[in-house]
Amino acid sequence: MNRLLTQMRTLSSEVKGTASTPPVSETGATDGPDFSSLLKDSVNKVNELQKESGAMKTAFEQGDPNADLGQVMVAVQKADVSFQAATQVRNKLITAYQEIMRMQV
Repeated sequence: MNRLLTQMRTLSSEVKGTASTPPVSETGATDGPDFSSLLKDSVNKVNELQKESGAMKTAFEQGDPNADLGQVMVAVQKADVSFQAATQVRNKLITAYQEIMRMQV
């Protein structure tokens, strides 16, 4: 689970343009954003990309002279890849949750 969180933080920082990892306190907890805010930001980013690609597709279909086919295709692929990544993260989280629930205490 910690590896998954580290990967999500790394991806989030790469998306934001900062490749540094958040500082770790003496207790082992990070001083950066918590998991819920990372998850919320990731879902919002996927939603943003989906809306942007939809708007670009609509503009191209309506014959907007500023809508370039290449840019539309790139936006659609970005949205698709981000959605697939979010789906995979969700699947991993569900699997991890189910594994934790099966643990004997």
